[in-house]
Amino acid sequence: MDLSPRQLVRNVFRFGSGELLNRILSITTVVLLGHLYGVAVLGLYGLAITVTTYLMPVVDFGLRHVGARLMARFPSSASEIIRRVQRRRYLMALAALPFVLLYAAVAHLPWPFKLFLLAFSAIGTLYAFSLDWAAWGSENLLLAGSVKAIIPACLLVAILIAWRFGNILVCLVIANLAGYLLQALVFRLWWRRHYRQIPHPEQGVAAIVEALEWRRTSIMGLAWIANLAFNTVDMLMLGVLANPQQVGLYSASYRVLNQVLIAYYMLTGVLYPQFARQDPQRRRSMLRPRIFAGMFAIGCVLAVPVILLRRPVLGIGFGHPFVAAAPLLLILACCIPLDFLTSYLSNAYLAWNMERSVLKCALLAAGTDVLLNLYGIPRYGALAAAVNTVISYLVYLAVLSYTSRHIHAN
Repeated sequence: MDLSPRQLVRNVFRFGSGELLNRILSITTVVLLGHLYGVAVLGLYGLAITVTTYLMPVVDFGLRHVGARLMARFPSSASEIIRRVQRRRYLMALAALPFVLLYAAVAHLPWPFKLFLLAFSAIGTLYAFSLDWAAWGSENLLLAGSVKAIIPACLLVAILIAWRFGNILVCLVIANLAGYLLQALVFRLWWRRHYRQIPHPEQGVAAIVEALEWRRTSIMGLAWIANLAFNTVDMLMLGVLANPQQVGLYSASYRVLNQVLIAYYMLTGVLYPQFARQDPQRRRSMLRPRIFAGMFAIGCVLAVPVILLRRPVLGIGFGHPFVAAAPLLLILACCIPLDFLTSYLSNAYLAWNMERSVLKCALLAAGTDVLLNLYGIPRYGALAAAVNTVISYLVYLAVLSYTSRHIHAN
C-alpha cells in the first residue's frame, strides 16, 4: 500500500472520529426510542432506517464506488467527475421513489406507521445531493466521516423535543428532512471552496467517460445492492412477514452487532482509495493467508464479550422487554468474525474493478438468505432470520474465497 502504518492510523482516526460520533448519536437515538416508546416504535424506526439504507445504493447505483475510484485516480478532473456523477444520481433518486411507496403499501403495519415509513424513507432520496463519495475518494476523510453525524444528531434532537411536546413520528420526519438538507449544504460549501483549487485544464476525461458508462456502473450498482441485500434483507422481510415486535427485537440485536464492527468498517473505508491504486502484484500481497487468519482471530475475540454480556447489554441499553432478543444476539454474534473476512474481500474486489465477481457472490448469498427466510420467518419469526444470516455469511465467504483464485492466477 501507499500508506505507511502511521499514515493509515492517522487516516483511520480522521475518518473514524466523525464516524464514531455518528455511531454514538445513532445508538443513543435507538436506545431512547426503545426506553421511551417501546418495541413497536423501535421496530418501525429500524424498518424505516433499513429502507433508507437501501435507497442509497439505488440512488448511487454504482456511482459512489466508481466515482470515488475516479476521484482517487484522476484528482485533476474532479469537477468533471462530479458533474457527470451527480446528474445521474438525481435521475436515480426520482426513479427510486415508487419503490418506497410500494414497500410502504405492502408492509405489515397499521396505517399511521405506513405513512411514517413512506415519509421518512422518501426523504432518503435527498441523499442524491450529498457529495460524500467525492470527499471519500479524494481522501478528505475527516469531512466524509464527520458530516454523517448531522442526520442522527437531528433525529436525537427530535426525540428530545417529542419527549417534551409529543408527536414522536412527526418530529422524526421533520428532523430527517432537516438533517439531509443540512448535510447536502455542508458538502456543497466544501466543494465550492475546493473547486477553486483544481488546476486547469483537466485531464483523463476520456477515461472518466468510459468508466461512467451505464453498462459499467450498473454492474457496480447491482453488486452493491446485492451486497447490501445479503446483509439486511432479513429486516425488510421481517417487516412484511412478521409483526413490529419481531422487527424491534431483531433491530436491537443488529444494532449491537453493528457497534462492534464500527472500527473495522472505518478501516475498510479508509483502505478503499488505496486499493483502487494497486497493481496486480500488490493485490496478490493483500490476499495472504496470515492477513485472513489475523482478521478472523480479532473477530472471534470481539464476539466473545458480545455473547457473554448480551443480556445486560440489551436490558440496560434498550429496556427490559428487549432481553427477549438475547437468543438473536447470541446467534448474530457468530457473524462478527465472518463479517471481518467478507467485508475485507468485497471491499477489495470493488476497488479492483471486480464488481461482476462481487455481484455473483452477493446474489448467491442474498438468494440463499431470501429463500431460507421465506420458509423460516413465517414459522419462527426473527429467530429464523438470525440463523439464516449466519448461513448466508458462510455461503458468501465461501464464494468470495473461491473467487480469489483468479487474482493469484494473474
